[in-house]
Amino acid sequence: MLADLRDWFLGLGAAYGVDPLVFGAIYVGAIPFFFLSLAWLGRNVRAKKSPVLPVLAAGSCFVSAYAYLIVAGQNVPAWVYGFVALLVAYGAWSTARSVRKTIAEAKAEGPGAPGPGA
Repeated sequence: MLADLRDWFLGLGAAYGVDPLVFGAIYVGAIPFFFLSLAWLGRNVRAKKSPVLPVLAAGSCFVSAYAYLIVAGQNVPAWVYGFVALLVAYGAWSTARSVRKTIAEAKAEGPGAPGPGA
């Protein structure tokens, strides 16, 4: 059963010219950088610096694995592009909520307050 699932999963990569292990590594590898970007955002807001770079970094972390799929994939069905678009839209919405929450918390803590985990 597990071997069949693994073979199916790895077969998807061969069919579309994408290495599923690379996709997974990018996806999982971007998670800590996403959260570091949110911490950076909080620090910038508390210091009254621009939030643009941390927000762009968080967004880039979120879409990195899907960008790999779009760039490296071949013969990818149209529904996959639609699915990726939905995931990106959900991620943008979710990231916007996280950004708003981080900004609100940073403003509540005020300047000079220690950051998260400090």
